[in-house]
Amino acid sequence: MTKKMTYAGVGVNYDAMDPFKRDAQAVAATTDHFVERFGFKVVPWSRGESVFLIETPWGYLGFVVEGLGTKNMVADDLYRLGKQVESLFGKSFYDQVAQCNVAMVVNDTITLGTLPVSLGQYLAVGDSGWFSDERRRADLIEGTRKACVLARCVWGGGETPTLKGIIMPGTSDLSGAAMGWLAKKDRVLGPHKIQHDDAIILIESSGIHANGLTMARKIADKLPDGYLTRLDDGRTYGETLLDPTHIYVALVEDCLNRGVSIHYAVNITGHGWRKLMRATQSFAYIIEYLPKQLPIFDFLQKHGPVDDKEAYGNFNMGAGFALYVSEADVATVLEVAASHKLGALRAGYIEQSNEKKVVIRPKGLEYSGSTLRLR
Repeated sequence: MTKKMTYAGVGVNYDAMDPFKRDAQAVAATTDHFVERFGFKVVPWSRGESVFLIETPWGYLGFVVEGLGTKNMVADDLYRLGKQVESLFGKSFYDQVAQCNVAMVVNDTITLGTLPVSLGQYLAVGDSGWFSDERRRADLIEGTRKACVLARCVWGGGETPTLKGIIMPGTSDLSGAAMGWLAKKDRVLGPHKIQHDDAIILIESSGIHANGLTMARKIADKLPDGYLTRLDDGRTYGETLLDPTHIYVALVEDCLNRGVSIHYAVNITGHGWRKLMRATQSFAYIIEYLPKQLPIFDFLQKHGPVDDKEAYGNFNMGAGFALYVSEADVATVLEVAASHKLGALRAGYIEQSNEKKVVIRPKGLEYSGSTLRLR
């Protein structure tokens, strides 16, 4: 029998990483008083959320730091193949990698209602020669610009260190940070706004986005044709993995401008659908309908092999973002999503519960709150 592949088994163990995050948050809270000299105050419950909030007399500041992960390593491998056979791809894919990097930051920024104002890019390399490739350099720059347009924010600069001996030569580490702003304080989203009987709206992903790439790269190592293996739709595995991550800023902003009372929002990245229960309260998140399954996830599950429990617990499985709203606002959210050419689905509902959990009925899956401890 083929051994099932797990995320922990390929070296990414959230049970090992998350305690550090929790310990860091507890110590970080001892610095909260420093903002008070500006007339500001920290929003304590935002620690452990995707975006950290500071309340000012005029509104909320939001701050996010996020990393791309290892998705650019797939682009590096395909770029090398393309240089050998120019007609194969004829591109570096770094424009798409750039969008994924921006998306990881700004999609976190909007989860509590703050809209990205400015983005800073961090690009560390192992050898300064990385910057001598004009095509890759140009694609990264233009891709970042276009992503900032989609995110409706200013690209404010960044940092480009050469970290010889830390980062391998020929590779890079991409990440970024964003400052967000919310002027209307009553628009702030948060776990305290979630209500019994809220609807769960899942917004489509474009593919794997930027989480789970460590496992995806391990799967490529097992395939005779590696990243050039064809999916059922005829596209190669490698180029499908690099489909650019959707940016959901315009969706959230336009919903708020249409008067939708979004109670909470979730960027479905690491921890997969377990992220649906990120809020601290004991709610049950009941999923009755699933988004259309994308070919990439069928492929990952088949060739891992990866079972449903592992897949939905770590990948986005076709749902990149979630909004929790009252039933009265569902139709408007679906309309706004359609205007942005994003598929959206009223997938389920939230109910009061003695135990925090996510229940995915079509798959017979249940994740308890103990599997997601971010605070």
